[in-house]
Amino acid sequence: MYLEGRAPRGSSFPAKKSVLAEVSSKLFFYFKCMSQAKQNIRVQKYIVGVALLLFVLKMIAWYLTQSVAILTDGLESIVNVVSGFIGLYSLRFSSKPRDSNHPYGHGKIEFISAGIEGTLITLAGLWIIIEAIGSFINPKPLQSLDAGIILVAVSGGINFLFGTWAYKTGTKNNSLALQASGRHLQTDTYTTLGIVAGLILIRFTGVLWIDGAVAFIFALFIMHMGFRILREAVAGIMDESDEQLLAEMVATLQANREPNWIDLHNLRIIKYGRILHVDCHLTVPWYLNVKEAHNEVKKLEQQIARKFGKRIELFVHTDYCLEFSCPLCTVKDCRVRKHPFAKKKTWTVQNVSPNEKHQW
Repeated sequence: MYLEGRAPRGSSFPAKKSVLAEVSSKLFFYFKCMSQAKQNIRVQKYIVGVALLLFVLKMIAWYLTQSVAILTDGLESIVNVVSGFIGLYSLRFSSKPRDSNHPYGHGKIEFISAGIEGTLITLAGLWIIIEAIGSFINPKPLQSLDAGIILVAVSGGINFLFGTWAYKTGTKNNSLALQASGRHLQTDTYTTLGIVAGLILIRFTGVLWIDGAVAFIFALFIMHMGFRILREAVAGIMDESDEQLLAEMVATLQANREPNWIDLHNLRIIKYGRILHVDCHLTVPWYLNVKEAHNEVKKLEQQIARKFGKRIELFVHTDYCLEFSCPLCTVKDCRVRKHPFAKKKTWTVQNVSPNEKHQW
C-alpha cells in the first residue's frame, strides 16, 4: 500500500509513447473544433446572403400586391438579415481559442447571440400583430396576386432548404447560434406557407379580411418560436442543468462502472457553446497511489469520450474512501475492509448531483 505521491520501487513512470498519444489526442480535438468552427461560419455566411436576397424578393412581392400579410413576412426578413449578421459575429468570436481573459473559451457568446435573435423574432411577431389588426379592420384591395404568390412561394422554399441545412450543421457541431439561425429560417418558411395559402384563398374567394387574419395567426406562431429560442439562450447563460444530457452521462457511467469507482458525486455540466465542461468527485480506495488513482480517472474519461466524443472537458476530483463506504464497495478481496459488502448503489441523476458521499 502506498500513501505518498511517489512511485514505489520497481514501478515505471508513464512511457513517452502514452504522453505523446495524449498530446496527439488534444491536438486532434483542437483542430477538429477549429474545422467545425470554420464550417459553422461558412454556413452562416450563406444564411446572411440568402436573408438579403429573400428580403428583396418579399419587398418586390409586397410592392406588387400591397398585401399586409406579405409586408409582415418582409418585415420578418429584416429580422433575418440583422440576426444573420449577429450570428456571424458570434460564431467568429466563439471560434477564438481560449486566452487569459477567457480561460473557458468564448462559447458563451453564442447564447447571447441566440438571445438577441429570439428577442428580435418576438418583437417582429408583435409588430405583425399590430399591422394585422389594422388590415383586418380596414381591408384594402390587393393587386397582382399571381406574381406575389409565386415570389413568396419561391422565397419559402429557399428558406426551408437553407434553414434545414443550418439546423442540421448546428446540431452536428453543437452550435446554438447556428441552430437558432436554422430554426429562424424554418419558422419563416412555415409563416410563408400560411401566407401563400391565405393569398390563394383571397385569389379565389375575394374575401379581403383573410389577409389580416392569416397575418395575425402566424404572428402568434412567430412569437412562440422567438420565446423558445430566447428561453434556451437564457438557460445557457444561467448555466441551467441539461437534465437529458446529465441522465445520459450518468447511465453511461453506471453501465460501464469499474470496481474501484466506489462513489460518484457532485456531478455538474456547464455548456460553453459547443464545449461541455464536466466536474465531478470520484471516490476510490484510500490505498491507491497517485498513479493508480489517475488511471481510474482516465478510465472514466475514456467512457465519457466514447459516448459523447471529444467535445467534453472533464475535471475529476478524487476522494479517498471512508469506513462508511465499505458496505457499498465492490472491490473484491479488500484487505482493509471494515464492514462486509451489503449492496451496490445504483447511480442516478438524483444521487450523483449532491456534493456528498454515498452512505449505506
